[in-house]
Amino acid sequence: MEVEEVCSHAAADVIFRTLFSVPIEDRDASAVFRAFRAYQRTQPILNLAAFLPLPRWVPRGFRRGTRAAAAEIRRLITAMTARRAAEIAAGTAPDDLATKIMVTADPVTGARFGTEEMVDQVAIFFLAGHETSASALGWALWLLAAHPEVQERVAAEAAGMVPEFGALSRLRLTRDVFREALRLFPPVPMMVRETVCPEEFRGRKVGPGAQVVLSSWHLGRHERIWAAPDDFDPDRWGREETKAAARDGWLPFSAGPRVCTGAGFAMAEGVLLLAMLCRVFRFEVVEGRVPVPVAHLTVRARDGVWLRVVRRGAKSDGDFEAAPGG
Repeated sequence: MEVEEVCSHAAADVIFRTLFSVPIEDRDASAVFRAFRAYQRTQPILNLAAFLPLPRWVPRGFRRGTRAAAAEIRRLITAMTARRAAEIAAGTAPDDLATKIMVTADPVTGARFGTEEMVDQVAIFFLAGHETSASALGWALWLLAAHPEVQERVAAEAAGMVPEFGALSRLRLTRDVFREALRLFPPVPMMVRETVCPEEFRGRKVGPGAQVVLSSWHLGRHERIWAAPDDFDPDRWGREETKAAARDGWLPFSAGPRVCTGAGFAMAEGVLLLAMLCRVFRFEVVEGRVPVPVAHLTVRARDGVWLRVVRRGAKSDGDFEAAPGG
């Protein structure tokens, strides 16, 4: 079974239920999901034109398919947002995140988001909260399949778990597995920041307005920061030296004023989904199918993440299994 597609579907479902109280099977939600898949496959991790000191109105040279997918995403989200505005006006809107965002006024100006601003918020939340979570979950499942002894410990920890927020405090190993997956395969492998004042990096002067690339991929595998940096070792998160390493080299959500506002949401979602999946299924590697990471908008496997999936407690391995080829 190719699990990246399944992880994307699950993460998108969580986002749409949180935002609009609809499952991914909803017609418009499903259409946004398909359009975004097309968009992220045509979008490079960095647009080199962004490094040129050009005015914002100058076109950045996106591919035709990228522009078309982006336009379709905005059209679909605009329609969903307009319907929600009508429901709010009629007093029939559900009490979900979209409603909260649209009815909450700025504490200083009293202004609320207009349609275009709301579309931007939804698109950003969907991008940050679905594609990145799906990437992390897919790599975490592959790491557990490659380390079955750790997977069994996760399954034992999740046994009898009620899938709710309160369960997170009891899922310590599962949380550390997810942290380790984020260290080895950060969904966003690099981030671009612009300096606002003169800086000096290792004796090299950097002026204001310079574009600086921060590589969470390299930091997470840096031998000067981590012990055995290429090893999958979730137990490292219980050791004292990891605290200092994490401050210097664990950057999956960025840091400082630009830290991802959805970091807590992503950690809760990823840990709970990982625990629920390992409680019900056993994941095994498929011989000859080692995933090769490549960077689109997020770190994905070049040919997908293929795993053999078996339902725990099945009478035979054939009770729930997807063949490696489909």
